[in-house]
Amino acid sequence: MADAPLAGGCQCGAVRFRAGSLGRASICHCRMCQKAFGGFFGTLVTAHDLEWTRGTPRHFQSSNKVRRGFCGDCGTPLSYDFGGPVEIAIGAFDDPARAAPTIQVNLADRIAFFEELCTLPVRAAESEPEAEAFKAAIVSYQHPDHDTAEWPPRQR
Repeated sequence: MADAPLAGGCQCGAVRFRAGSLGRASICHCRMCQKAFGGFFGTLVTAHDLEWTRGTPRHFQSSNKVRRGFCGDCGTPLSYDFGGPVEIAIGAFDDPARAAPTIQVNLADRIAFFEELCTLPVRAAESEPEAEAFKAAIVSYQHPDHDTAEWPPRQR
């Protein structure tokens, strides 16, 4: 897998990208990342030699210094552009494990319960058969985690 391209894209497939190499990967706790990602933090990695291979992101100027890229069709957060090398949302990569975070930044805005998240109880799959049956019946319409010649696929 190490030889696979550093590629990814949004969940609907309208925007795809490829990076030549990756730099520092981080967890950012700033309030802007929390809102941009709709979560407790944002995860970003510097993407060197970034190429948009299908479509292009739309942008929101989140501050006087930063604009954030996202898919204009499905809303997936994609990029953080501060005028230097563009950073890409780690979760948008086809294989996000290739960009494991190495640092946390902007701790002043870190949500108080963040450190306890990994200590929460885990629901065993067999404990809620109705929830498991619901999940088993889901058919995903998301773009697959690899490049495709065309998207969406032609209806037959």
